[in-house]
Amino acid sequence: MPAGAVIIGAGQAGFEAAASLRSAGYGEHVTLVGEEPHLPYKRPPLSKGFVLDKQGMDEIELRPAAFYDHHRVEMIAGERVVDVDRRERRVRLASGRAIAYDALVLAVGARNRSLPVDGAELDGVLYLRTLDESREIKSRLQDAKDVAVIGGGFIGLELAAVARSLGKSVTVLEAQPRLMPRVVAPVISQFYRELHASRGVNVLCGATVSEICGAAGKVHSVLTAGGHAFPADVVLVGIGVVPNVELAQGMGLTVGNGIVVDEQLRTTDPAIYAVGDCADHPNAFAGGRVRLESVQNACDQARCAAAAIAGHSAPYAAVPWFWTDQFDIRLQMAGLSQRHDLTVIRGNAELQKFSVFYFRGPDLIAVDSINRPADHMTARRLLAAHAAVTPDDVADESVDLKRLVR
Repeated sequence: MPAGAVIIGAGQAGFEAAASLRSAGYGEHVTLVGEEPHLPYKRPPLSKGFVLDKQGMDEIELRPAAFYDHHRVEMIAGERVVDVDRRERRVRLASGRAIAYDALVLAVGARNRSLPVDGAELDGVLYLRTLDESREIKSRLQDAKDVAVIGGGFIGLELAAVARSLGKSVTVLEAQPRLMPRVVAPVISQFYRELHASRGVNVLCGATVSEICGAAGKVHSVLTAGGHAFPADVVLVGIGVVPNVELAQGMGLTVGNGIVVDEQLRTTDPAIYAVGDCADHPNAFAGGRVRLESVQNACDQARCAAAAIAGHSAPYAAVPWFWTDQFDIRLQMAGLSQRHDLTVIRGNAELQKFSVFYFRGPDLIAVDSINRPADHMTARRLLAAHAAVTPDDVADESVDLKRLVR
């Protein structure tokens, strides 16, 4: 008798894998196992609307409980997978239950990178990855006066915007020379530095944290390598994540910067797939292997793996895209801009409506758009079609870029 599919990890990728198996016509048993004691939920609001009380649980749950019953998905929440027997094709849970599988999907995600300094264990030093962590931040911000944010990436800046919107005194400490240095051009880094400063956020780049200081077990300040101390009764740490590869490693699967998969998202065991934040996959837009952390990637990879399990294999070829909301400004990103050698601006940065087009040689490889959603949608189409776009086309606003899609 067929055992069906088991999905380990009930985040965006795990949920999407379960739902996509059914929409792809898969008729066998589907089991979705998650460590958190919640139904699958959206993570992006955790650093934005949920903390501001603009979004409640009914808006962030991906589907209500009835969805899982209706689609015949066995949802096991609050349970941890401790072992996978590849030979027997059996998953063992911490409770002792064993679940057989024909196909296994690892949607195990990533975890917060810990701050490696003295005092990081003090009460008031918080990270954000889960719903419960978001609830803790929301609660702590109510009584906070001074907030220090360590890390000037998406999560750090989104939380800085939230804290400032709540009237807190906010300092952002970024170790690199500019904000979001791995993912955006200097012009966008500078735009966001000026945006946060205009809203009253103290932004310091090139500021390496050397110690978290406190008394009676509670944080009271953050010390930088330059000897400067910044008062803080709450410290929010956003310095990246580490992929959860330990389970795969224990199973004998190949791991690198994540769980290594092929073009169909299969691991070195053809019965096992990996998707989402944990998947180290070949990507044409990256020009090699990459691990991507985004809702788009989680959903599209889950659909691709589900299609393969249902007998409709195809290479994963989706255009990567991302977004971040900070204050009333939205940045939308399409493609991967690493290794670009030319940037062209379209629009007006002073009006807070512009896009940066990234080229490598003659090829358009990415577009970052601030408050220009039409540019973003056009960029996704251009990149998917590998359209021939020149820097002159981009610089000339009279050129309708949509017409360049063949």
